[in-house]
Amino acid sequence: MNLKGKVALVTGGSRGIGRAICLRLAGAGAFVFVNYARNEKAARETLRLIGQAGGEGKIVCFDVADHKAATEAIAGLIREKGRIDILANNAGESRDGLLVRMKEQDWDRVIDTNLKGAFNCCRAVAYAMMKQRGGRIINVTSIVALSGNAGQANYSASKAGIIGLTKSLARELGPRNICVNAVAPGLIITDMTSAMTEEQREKVLEGIPLSRLGTPDDVAGVVLFLASDEAGYITGQVIGVNGGLYM
Repeated sequence: MNLKGKVALVTGGSRGIGRAICLRLAGAGAFVFVNYARNEKAARETLRLIGQAGGEGKIVCFDVADHKAATEAIAGLIREKGRIDILANNAGESRDGLLVRMKEQDWDRVIDTNLKGAFNCCRAVAYAMMKQRGGRIINVTSIVALSGNAGQANYSASKAGIIGLTKSLARELGPRNICVNAVAPGLIITDMTSAMTEEQREKVLEGIPLSRLGTPDDVAGVVLFLASDEAGYITGQVIGVNGGLYM
């Protein structure tokens, strides 16, 4: 899967799944813009790892939830490179809590970052991709968008919205040879899952046919495929990466 000459933007690329996506795309030859909102140190580490592997990239700071900031930043990187071929919308936030205890600001922040953020970035790249008559947009949603999860009404709703956004944009942008798909990870080994107790981990594993948690690289491999020419006839799809936890 050769991405040489392609330009990619990965939101939330400083760590976890985002970092793995950056490394996979850069490893295939793409120039990768690594977006971050707060953790510059982690973003620079992603960039260092890209360079160490022989790839090229640059960090770019903006909050995807801020429409003006996202639009201006993305316009700037398109001017810099002259094009944008791949957008991986990975930036996300969770503020869990039962509905009756959930604060309005926790609902708003999760919706703004996860759903509005994806909209902001899709909108910012759409014209350039249409003008090029080609592009790939990969939105990172979640297993809970399909299954729901107690204590995650805001997160589940935001990720379900991303699926609707993906399918609608696939219909809108398809005539310009722009493929829009979503990847729905299950339980992936990240900072969040590392805090699980052994008992919690074993209980979850009982429901996973492949009997292991996923890794960020499991997700990144699917994103790489969807970004490549090999996926040129795939659009409007939601690809589950969950070890069979949800079928």
